[in-house]
Amino acid sequence: MPVREEKRNLNSIPVGSLGIIPLEGCKSLGQKVDEYLVKWRTERESEHKNSLAFAGYQRDSYILKTKVPRFGTGEAKGMILESVRGDDLYILVDVANYSLTYSLCGHENHMSPDDHYQDLKRIIAAVGGKARRITVIMPFLYESRQHKRNSRESLDCAIALQEMVKMGVDNIITFDAHDPRVQNAIPLSGFETVQPTYQFIKGLLNNVPDLTIDSDHMMIISPDEGGMGRAIYMANVMGLDMGMFYKRRDYTQVVDGRNPIVAHEFLGSDVEGKDVLIIDDMISSGESVLEVAQELKNRKANRIFVATTFGLFTSGLEKFDEAYEKGLIYRVLTTNLIYQMPELLEKPYYINCDMSKYIAYIIDTLNHDSSISDLLNPNDRIHAIIEKYKNKELDCQK
Repeated sequence: MPVREEKRNLNSIPVGSLGIIPLEGCKSLGQKVDEYLVKWRTERESEHKNSLAFAGYQRDSYILKTKVPRFGTGEAKGMILESVRGDDLYILVDVANYSLTYSLCGHENHMSPDDHYQDLKRIIAAVGGKARRITVIMPFLYESRQHKRNSRESLDCAIALQEMVKMGVDNIITFDAHDPRVQNAIPLSGFETVQPTYQFIKGLLNNVPDLTIDSDHMMIISPDEGGMGRAIYMANVMGLDMGMFYKRRDYTQVVDGRNPIVAHEFLGSDVEGKDVLIIDDMISSGESVLEVAQELKNRKANRIFVATTFGLFTSGLEKFDEAYEKGLIYRVLTTNLIYQMPELLEKPYYINCDMSKYIAYIIDTLNHDSSISDLLNPNDRIHAIIEKYKNKELDCQK
């Protein structure tokens, strides 16, 4: 068994028979998670595995058969095609997968986050209260950018969280929530926001063989004041300095639903000659992060790496192709927690950070009702992989 397994207590009785339901937009991630769980549980030697409490513990697949058929009007219904009574269910949903389509009165319609969220509710409703426990794993938190109210506005994220809890969801697991304080809407329910810091560092070190990890040669940058927390954490665990930009906006006008940015002001030590890692929660259109990269180049930074949990690329990849060709950015790292367009995976500057093993660890541990504190705090793993890198023990690719 790997070292990671030994730190977790997996001899306790499972909460219930494990069942995973990846919704259509999350199928590929769900299959990878399932493969890890099948492998680990086949190899795991447990003295209790023949007892009744461990019935169904080792299976060929933990994915349950479900479907969400649609009528000609675009309406739909959730269907679970096998028994879930007494199961410990984990429902995976990617609300940002716009690649899926459905027929609406003869027209092809792309699925929006609203459609994915509605399908999630349909599957929860189909469970009908028969499951022992329901955990929703929603990497990109639905409506997470509408997390606070300014004047007369809807509080969409808070309403969605309350709605899921009222429908019987016990735990909600998300990644790098835009503002974790939104969990205040459901103070008595389980809510975890997980940071993929370790996976970013691992992806960087495995793909870039010539980094010098010290404060004289490398620096962490937050592109805005909202992302300070994650930048401070990463800088501290890597032993680097950090800097930040703050956005000066024109509050007299609104363009595309937001106040336009007038300038990016920099706070921090000198970046000249240093490799710089810009860390953020998402790339939306990408304009903001490329402007920050340009500002850093103006200050004579060396190579610029961009690491974000969610690569939405809502305006396509052309700007990033252009920035790479100009030498503005060196590498872009995002995770597979949301849909990745096939052409992104082919780009020479792109590093894919696979999160399926991490999610499998979380599901496996929670199914035994064990603590995931160790999984949520990757300090030891980060220090270990940096040490290996410095000792040239990692198999790096150029």
